[in-house]
Amino acid sequence: MRKLVLTALSLVLLVSLALAGCTTPTPQVVVQTVEVEKEVIKTQEVQVIVEATPAPSAEAYPRNETLYTTGVQWGPPSNWNPWNGGGYSIGSVGLIYETLFIYDPLTDTFSPWLAESAEWTDDTTWHVKLREGLTWTDGTPLTADDVKFTMELADPNGAYKVGLAFQNMWKSLNSIDKIDDLNLDFKFKENPPYQEVGFYFMYQVPIVPKHLWEGMSTEDITGGANENPVGSGMYLAELMDQDRAVLVRNDNWWGIKVFGKSPAPKYIVDIVVPSNNVGLGLVLQGGIDLDNNFLPGVASLVKGGYGIKTYYPDAPYMIPANTVQLIFNLKKPPMDDLNFRKAMAYAINVDDIVQNDYAGLVKASDPTGLMPSWEKYIDQDVVKELGWSYDPEKAKQILADAGYKDVDGDNFLEAPDGSKIDLKITCPSGWTDWMAAIQIISRNAETIGLKLTPEYPDYGGWLDSLLKGTLDMSIRNEAQLSSTVYSYYMWVFQHPLETIETAQWGNYGRYENQEAFDLVDQLDRVKVGDDEAIKAITSELQRITLTDLPTIPLWYNGLWAQMSDKVWTNWPSATEGSNHYLPATWRGYWNMTAGLMLLELKPVENP
Repeated sequence: MRKLVLTALSLVLLVSLALAGCTTPTPQVVVQTVEVEKEVIKTQEVQVIVEATPAPSAEAYPRNETLYTTGVQWGPPSNWNPWNGGGYSIGSVGLIYETLFIYDPLTDTFSPWLAESAEWTDDTTWHVKLREGLTWTDGTPLTADDVKFTMELADPNGAYKVGLAFQNMWKSLNSIDKIDDLNLDFKFKENPPYQEVGFYFMYQVPIVPKHLWEGMSTEDITGGANENPVGSGMYLAELMDQDRAVLVRNDNWWGIKVFGKSPAPKYIVDIVVPSNNVGLGLVLQGGIDLDNNFLPGVASLVKGGYGIKTYYPDAPYMIPANTVQLIFNLKKPPMDDLNFRKAMAYAINVDDIVQNDYAGLVKASDPTGLMPSWEKYIDQDVVKELGWSYDPEKAKQILADAGYKDVDGDNFLEAPDGSKIDLKITCPSGWTDWMAAIQIISRNAETIGLKLTPEYPDYGGWLDSLLKGTLDMSIRNEAQLSSTVYSYYMWVFQHPLETIETAQWGNYGRYENQEAFDLVDQLDRVKVGDDEAIKAITSELQRITLTDLPTIPLWYNGLWAQMSDKVWTNWPSATEGSNHYLPATWRGYWNMTAGLMLLELKPVENP
């Protein structure tokens, strides 16, 4: 047994984050070494140096009242706008603006939040009742008018016509009728989108105040910074800086009366990190309390006396949170060739990624891409018939049979028309686990004669390439934990295609298949809980995805969560007697029980 030594060069930000005044600290480089017991082929050393920036004062953010987090921001935070795609800052949805319900994926249950209840009173009417006594942080009552206004933002025939992820629901939604300040009815046409209602309207759509938003232009709604947000949640926006976003507790939050307690941290400071390795150094030094980046050597962090905890105390340590997929730009050759995509499916050694990139912290995906929480919907007969496994020789044969050959003798194949194949595969710079993964994929491609060069743009540039369809290949994990398997297929087959850039939800390869689109729409109209009908439709969708390979599912990404006991305790854990909430700052997870985590944290005396 050999030891893999991972070295991260990072700034000593513990002092600057927690103890320093507002002067600019002198950059200091510290070497953190973590020894990981595992079989390895080689030792990799990654060096990251980041310039120090001014830090908040100790007086403003007392350490024992401040929760330091990281894992959301990969560049300077820019807005508090919940409609600004994936660019809004930490807590904009969930902590500042709230949803009608929250959803617990660990128990598959909903809990009332802004809404007291919701039910289908008949096949086409969804009734929502709000809690009494809700207010916005400017003191204005939160009423059914606000809910109605929020949902109508995406109405293509309404005043704003804002391109939001739930806009397609308005094809089936006739009207939203206010009954009184607490009650309203959503009136649908025949065959409502039951799955989307249970996904979007229940816990994905943040409610915004009508009295402040109704005067905005469509451009401001989707792209404005929303610098002074007025929400209803447990936190208020405090400040944004080049290297952090700060929230301060709302001591007038309605939930204090409901839960009998306030969130434990008075402040949440989310730190911008340029790489996973910088996050590792900060966690080890106690500068970060909750890190939601991938960190190497998790087993040694947990077992090595560093005061670091994970949700599971032993392997796999992390909750499976999403499916990572290889995305092809289907509008560019040779990615538009099914033979090329099939060859890539057989060429990729996912076990190499799982074992040597992640040290077994993740699991190879089922060929369908469906996560373990949706295992009951996997059609094993379809998988047996159309699935694949690592077989580079078969990949070579597929390409040869399709007319790919090395014309000029450079050991790389040309396309059947004789054109050069020189492609890029991308992921964001600093995402070290993904960077290593696409390096493996690149080497796998070279093994079968394909030139595939890894590139690591900054996060903004990478996301822009997905939304605008300028990429060749990339990996992406948009298919997250959710209340419905419909969300997975909505991601893979998002349509209409012209909404991809505005709605920012999947199908970045621009795959077109009307049969698949129709099946997804059909699935949407199955009542929640009708598992037999869901299985029948998802079986057909699995047949399509395994036949056409619009994407290649690779592995199940973990909900990376490394928690330090140095300042805060009572973290979520799978152990008996612990709270079982999701320890996550990721977008969409505050309204999947992560907000409840803040109610349960306890400060350490004299940290």
